[in-house]
Amino acid sequence: MSSLSRFLPADFPADRPLGLIAGQGIYPRLVAHAARAAGVPVRLIGFEEETAPELIALFPERERRILKVGQLGKMLQALQTFDARTALMAGQIAPRRLFRGLHPDLKAARILLGLKRRNAETIFGAIAGEIEALGITLLDARAFMDDHMAQTGCMTGERFPMDDDYIVHGMHIARECARLDIGQGCVVREGTVLAVEAYEGTDAMLRRAGEFRTNGALFVKTVKPKQDYRFDVPCFGLRTLEVMHEAGIGAAALEADRVIMLDRPAVIAQARRHGIHLLGFV
Repeated sequence: MSSLSRFLPADFPADRPLGLIAGQGIYPRLVAHAARAAGVPVRLIGFEEETAPELIALFPERERRILKVGQLGKMLQALQTFDARTALMAGQIAPRRLFRGLHPDLKAARILLGLKRRNAETIFGAIAGEIEALGITLLDARAFMDDHMAQTGCMTGERFPMDDDYIVHGMHIARECARLDIGQGCVVREGTVLAVEAYEGTDAMLRRAGEFRTNGALFVKTVKPKQDYRFDVPCFGLRTLEVMHEAGIGAAALEADRVIMLDRPAVIAQARRHGIHLLGFV
């Protein structure tokens, strides 16, 4: 384990370029800042209409490549041009891209045609295989995010308002959904399942659960039993917190050291302002 992050391998080459494959949101920016602060040279591979312009602006042209979603061949070529020895995927690519707005090159088309199931695990798993075939190590997506992982206990600083039995029920439902590859989250209330996460994503599920307008609802977020931490690691950020607030869901339980809190200090501060309780469980 590297001293730079407990999620890095012991032989992490800190003096060689890290290829940051960046999707949406603040997540890739947090990784870029932390890696640079640790002295690691970072090179950006971003995507049109996905990667935040604020992140792109942090990199001079010689240290970045901006591609269309699906240009896998160009992405692999960019990693080689940058002489990257490691790469890290951070930030979501909109799921709708599977159905429209995808620009697959020949390499991506070949991979997609060879997949019997098309989901995050199969698609990103195939991409990971192509990256590592070049001798580039695809890192645990939690690398450099040590200060932003969910922690055990009530993170908002007061007694968590749910009974243990109801929390355990929510954990069970979320883990079963993850095991069946349906989604990684659910909303429960006192032993009743209000909603489970599927392809529509977390925010849509929370809005759907909020239509019941009941008190005592609990959002639970977990990981798959055999989670590949190189990609599709569950995240919880300010946007999800705002959706919870709008939906009237006053508590969330996040699996500790498994769920990434995107800018944890800001998330906890905003949760306190909204009166939302955050629990880390194991």
